[in-house]
Amino acid sequence: MKQTNLALKEDYSYDIQTSVDPKDRKLAIAHLSVAFVAFIIGVFGGLLQGLARGGMIELPAWLGYYQILTVHGVLLAIVFTTYFIFGFFFAGMSKTQGAFTDRLRKFGWTGFILTTIGTLMAATMILLNEASVLYTFYTPLQAHWLFYSGLATFVVGTWIGAAAILTHFFKWKKINNGKPTPLFGFMATATLLLWIVSGLGVATTVLVQMIPWALGLTDGINVLLSRTLFWYFGHPLVYFWIMPAYMVWYLIIPKLIGGRLFSASLAKLAFVLFLLFSIPVGFHHQLMEAGITEFWKYIQTILTFVVVVPSLLTAFSIFATFEQTGRAKGGKGLFSWMKKLPWGDVRFFAPFMGMLVFIPAGAGGIINASFQLNSVIHNTLWVVGHFHLTVGTTVLLTFFGAAYWLLPHLTGRRFTKHANRCGIVQTWMWTIGMFLMSGAMHLLGLFGAPRRTAYTTYQDHPQALEWFEGIFASNITVGIGGVILTAAGVLMFYNFIHLAFLAPKGETEFPMTTDPEDTEKTPAFLENWKLWIGITIVLILFAYTVPLYDMIVNSPPGSPTFNNLIK
Repeated sequence: MKQTNLALKEDYSYDIQTSVDPKDRKLAIAHLSVAFVAFIIGVFGGLLQGLARGGMIELPAWLGYYQILTVHGVLLAIVFTTYFIFGFFFAGMSKTQGAFTDRLRKFGWTGFILTTIGTLMAATMILLNEASVLYTFYTPLQAHWLFYSGLATFVVGTWIGAAAILTHFFKWKKINNGKPTPLFGFMATATLLLWIVSGLGVATTVLVQMIPWALGLTDGINVLLSRTLFWYFGHPLVYFWIMPAYMVWYLIIPKLIGGRLFSASLAKLAFVLFLLFSIPVGFHHQLMEAGITEFWKYIQTILTFVVVVPSLLTAFSIFATFEQTGRAKGGKGLFSWMKKLPWGDVRFFAPFMGMLVFIPAGAGGIINASFQLNSVIHNTLWVVGHFHLTVGTTVLLTFFGAAYWLLPHLTGRRFTKHANRCGIVQTWMWTIGMFLMSGAMHLLGLFGAPRRTAYTTYQDHPQALEWFEGIFASNITVGIGGVILTAAGVLMFYNFIHLAFLAPKGETEFPMTTDPEDTEKTPAFLENWKLWIGITIVLILFAYTVPLYDMIVNSPPGSPTFNNLIK
């Protein structure tokens, strides 16, 4: 029997529909198409960058190292993830809370168009080598003002798309007062609120600091302030990637394995905690920087570790769901229930491998955020390796797994055995390639190999050769891993083309777990968004007001002070 949902008309009356509304499908597939085009370009940029830095190839004179490194970072970490997330959200909201109204759908398309214009503006400047400033665009490196304008347009476009989704959510709540909120809408709302609030930081530094500076309207820039405002956004960005991946784990995987989510209350609590504690923690990326007192670094480090709690709640909920389902299917003993899980289905297998990788990735994140241990790995390849485990493996493998059912569902095609086989191969290739490349990066980082530079190759360190006989900590390992990852990326792009345009016509289910048993008993305070937004603002003001005041009032020579700006 097909799962049905309610389609919301312009007057907010309801009709029954069996899947994502056809008009909403077009909006979702437009986002996913841009996402995968950006993905394949970013993959080749990463290959060239890795081979060049490893000393294996020499780039032509017309192509700069930092240029392709910027392409790789911006297209994969920002463009691919953001477009995929919004495509997933528009489809999921249409499925679970009914079709968008024509007015809200126009908002969605407006946001898509503005986001794409911003992407093209920034990408053009990068390709012209006028914005080779990496995806963090740290000052005092300066890009063309059109690059910064493109970033601002990109963010504003996503805010408009987010406004359409949030309005759709709260309209549903108003009409269905007293009914349990669909978990998809609840989780998407928490994610988008985090994105909007954190985006205020990067929008402020781009509009108030960087564009006037790039246009020559100001003589200098407050570097510390710009970096602080970036990381006010930059760390929540990590959870903007991870929370939609968690949504796949919470809502899609239980359906695929033939079970139901363990607890709605725990799921909602985890997402509320992510919203509260993911934003006021940016200083743990700046532990080695002068200009921020140890007290405020310490405060934000403590707040950083609170985020471990919702991650542990997620681990408990998901693996409890696995065990509950496996035992219901006849699994006995301590771990034999794992045999009952659908290991041959890439829609489950790819996200599961992402979950598995998140264990060492999370451990590495604890090291990064630790006040003392950070001094060992700061600005080394360890950080790059960690980044590739979190967003590059956990998030991307989960998104890949979701794409195998989302793409054919939206385009009216079947998820074929051929696509499944290709997906299993692609998942193994991506996992193995990342194990080699990221593993070598972690080890080389421990031996001091720097990040963000083209002038030091992946050295074969004598200590590493003695300990590991040159197998893991060498430029050969990084290069092999990068080549395997590129092949996996090409195969994933082929899978995208196949599932979106070439697979046989038919129907593919949008898998969505049934409501957990405790849905009706979920505490009402978890739905009080005014409360959670208010607490979030209080935490942000507590963590940032005094440090930002010091940075503005005590600006270094050559950078505009607050008084200069208001004049």
